[in-house]
Amino acid sequence: MRRTVPGDRRPVDLLIVGAGGMGRAIASLGARDEDETGHRKWRVRGFVDDDPALHGSSVGGWPVLGGLETVARHPSAQVVVSVCHVDHHGARRRIVERLGLPAHRYATLVHRSAVVDPGCVIGHGAVIMPMVCVLPGAVIGDHVIVRPQTMMAADVSLRDYATIGAQVFLGRGSVVEEGAYVGAGAKIREYVRVGPRAVLGMGSLVLDSVPGHGIWAGNPLRFLRPAAAGPRPS
Repeated sequence: MRRTVPGDRRPVDLLIVGAGGMGRAIASLGARDEDETGHRKWRVRGFVDDDPALHGSSVGGWPVLGGLETVARHPSAQVVVSVCHVDHHGARRRIVERLGLPAHRYATLVHRSAVVDPGCVIGHGAVIMPMVCVLPGAVIGDHVIVRPQTMMAADVSLRDYATIGAQVFLGRGSVVEEGAYVGAGAKIREYVRVGPRAVLGMGSLVLDSVPGHGIWAGNPLRFLRPAAAGPRPS
C-alpha cells in the first residue's frame, strides 16, 4: 500500500501509464480518492503513453505528458500501469521492466466502495475497482488489476500481473497465476488453479485447474489455442 509520512496530508502526485479506457477509469478513481479524514490522497498529473499522436493532447480532462521517458522527469510521483486489455496480454509486465522503478514508486489504489478484509495483502501497483469484495486471507500481488463487482472468496491468491475482469467469482483458495487473464463474468471453482499467462474468455466456467499459456473459454470450458507469447522488452 502507499507509504506516507505520519501527519502528512498532502496529496501525492500520480502518473498513469496508458491513456486508454482503464487509464481514464484509474485517473477518475485517483482524483476522487480520499483518506479516512476526507483529505485527497492523489494529485493526478496526467498520462504517460508511447503513442506519439497522443502527446500534448488531453484525455478525459488530463494531459498526456509524453512517452515512458517522461516518468524520469517526475521523481517524486507514484506510478500505476493501467494497460490491461486482453489484446495487450503481458504488456503490463513489459512496461514495468522497461521503467525499472523500485517497488515503492508504484501506487496501490483501492476504490472506496470496495470491501476488502483488513488482513488481506495487496501489492504495489495493484488496482481494485468499485464494488469488489475481498474476503479474509486473500493475497493480491504486484500490478494486479481487479475490475468492478468481482467477488473473491477466502484465501484466494492473485499472482503478479494477473488481470481479473468485471463480475468474476473466485472460489475459496483458488489461485490465478502470474500474468493470467480472467474474462468478465467467469466463475472459478474453489481450489482451482489458473496457470501462468492463461486466458479465460468471458463467462467461462472453470471447474478444474487449467495449464498456463493457453486460451480457454466456454461452459463447459474448452481449450481454443495457445496464447501469444508477445514481444520481450529490448
